Amino acid sequence: MGEVRNKAALAREAAQAMNLLTTEQKNEALLRMADALVTERASIIEANAIDLERGRANGTSAAMLDRLALNDKRIEGIAEGLRQIVELPDPTGAVLEESTRPNGLVIRKISVPIGVIGIVYESRPNVTVDAAGLCLKTGNAVVLRGGSAALESNRRIVAVLHEALAQTAMPPGALQLIESSDRSSVDEMLKLNGLLDVIIPRGGRSLIQNVVQNATVPVIETGEGVCHTYIDDEADPAKAEPIVINAKVQRPSVCNSMETLLVHERYAGAHLAQLAGKLRELGVELRGCAKSRTLVPWMGEATEEDWRTEYNDLILSVKTVSSLDEALDHIRRYGTMHSECIVTENAERADRFLREVDAAAVYHNASTRFTDGFEFGYGAEIGISTQKLHARGPMGLPALTSTKYVIYGNGQIRG
Repeated sequence: MGEVRNKAALAREAAQAMNLLTTEQKNEALLRMADALVTERASIIEANAIDLERGRANGTSAAMLDRLALNDKRIEGIAEGLRQIVELPDPTGAVLEESTRPNGLVIRKISVPIGVIGIVYESRPNVTVDAAGLCLKTGNAVVLRGGSAALESNRRIVAVLHEALAQTAMPPGALQLIESSDRSSVDEMLKLNGLLDVIIPRGGRSLIQNVVQNATVPVIETGEGVCHTYIDDEADPAKAEPIVINAKVQRPSVCNSMETLLVHERYAGAHLAQLAGKLRELGVELRGCAKSRTLVPWMGEATEEDWRTEYNDLILSVKTVSSLDEALDHIRRYGTMHSECIVTENAERADRFLREVDAAAVYHNASTRFTDGFEFGYGAEIGISTQKLHARGPMGLPALTSTKYVIYGNGQIRG
């Protein structure tokens, strides 16, 4: 039996035992994991340095290196995410509905773990810990397959977590890392029906589409983020400017950062040149439509492909529009149903935007950077779901549960 099937089988076996764990036992495991990460942070950073060195040698962009990099502060933050999960209610075992039928049957609908969750992701080693914490808290075993760019980091992180879990009631097979960097290991995971209950991909367009198109195991599709901010002609510049800068610059390498700025032509005529200048000072490359370039001549020219691109970098597409309708049409055509924002003081237009835009998260006068499980109060997140079945938006603990009907009788039979 190869690595992938063997580890999935171990996870399946562990998932059965996890049904017997109490919330207190699961929380103890998470706290030990958090403490171990902090205690062993030097060895994790050392392993991460190997990945970073290899990335630089391979010409990896600065934005992608930022996604990969770990330091004391980031590891503390990752550990804090686990501690926050401990403080959240355990969604498993909750009675969601209860009814008594005329024949006396008592029917309860309760939340239960999904079982074994496979997660395929790219170069963010924090996902390794976030995914493990969320899955274990909800009583799910997890099989992780990270990208080769973070292989040394992930190996060390999982080794640290295994050492911590060995001191708890958590079954040892509950957390598995696929170490093979061959793409065939992903392809094998996608078809492990009967061992994996669901696959969750986290990464760029090509990874997500490969999983969606080739998996026979059910998939929860998480999001490529071509996120837009629309500045209406009734926007307050004192709000619009910091929202735009934050959405693009604060951490451009993540999926909830803004990739396209839509600006009403009246606002653009008065304010776009100044806003563009501030973005350029912050290192942002701008690529604009013809109208935008008339107002900001130094701006590069946007191509059709730019409107569809998730840069994950300090690059921003800019389009000047004549109306809210044109902005909505652009978002419908190019958006990825992740996060979209309108900046305006006009309540009627804001309401229309919030109702009409089909996305997991829609914002009025706030940065799209808030689409995040931590910011929504869920602790860490498993990803941002951009589909509509089962879960949508930041996927915290409840999204990692299914349901079971439990029926109590007293000898009833059906006539």
